[in-house]
Amino acid sequence: MARYIGPKTKIARKFKDPIFGPDRSFEKKNYPPGQHGATKRRAKQSEYGLQLQEKQKAKYTYGILEKQFRNVFHKAAHKKGITGENLLQLIESRLDNVVFRLGIAPTRSAARQLVSHCHITVNGKVVNIPSYSLKAGDIIAVREKSKSMESITNSVASRINQNSWLEWDVNTLTGKFLNYPERSEIPENIKEQLIVELYSK
Repeated sequence: MARYIGPKTKIARKFKDPIFGPDRSFEKKNYPPGQHGATKRRAKQSEYGLQLQEKQKAKYTYGILEKQFRNVFHKAAHKKGITGENLLQLIESRLDNVVFRLGIAPTRSAARQLVSHCHITVNGKVVNIPSYSLKAGDIIAVREKSKSMESITNSVASRINQNSWLEWDVNTLTGKFLNYPERSEIPENIKEQLIVELYSK
């Protein structure tokens, strides 16, 4: 599976936003990468350039490839409501993202690996598809054999985030997807309207 495995700080600097989480290296150099990153006077970005950058930022943030991202956008466009918000809600309902939001994994890439390696169940059945779309009421749990894994126990122990659209039982390592999150409940710094404008051309 083609995933970005290169230097993450470089990408965060490109978007001027720590999209992969807290990053000390980004804090030291929070300007674009390259030899003249801190001093070069850059030409004003075109409208298309801004829209494309926002789409790329969303793709890197959630770890989604172009074809998948486009398919999710088409689903969002055919749903009732605001297309941009629908897009983020559909992405947030992916199994790998929910595993990350529940605190079972420290990052989305780690969550994707847990799902791919059959450590996660949905409604009692093992699901190894990171892009699996959850529905309201679905139960997400750590597989019984995997509950003692050090990476999972460490991540759960340092869990901080609480999400009103998810329910979590730390004793059984079980979560519940209650509903799609409202836009105000999604903390990612993404201007979804620019993505809608890009795909509407």
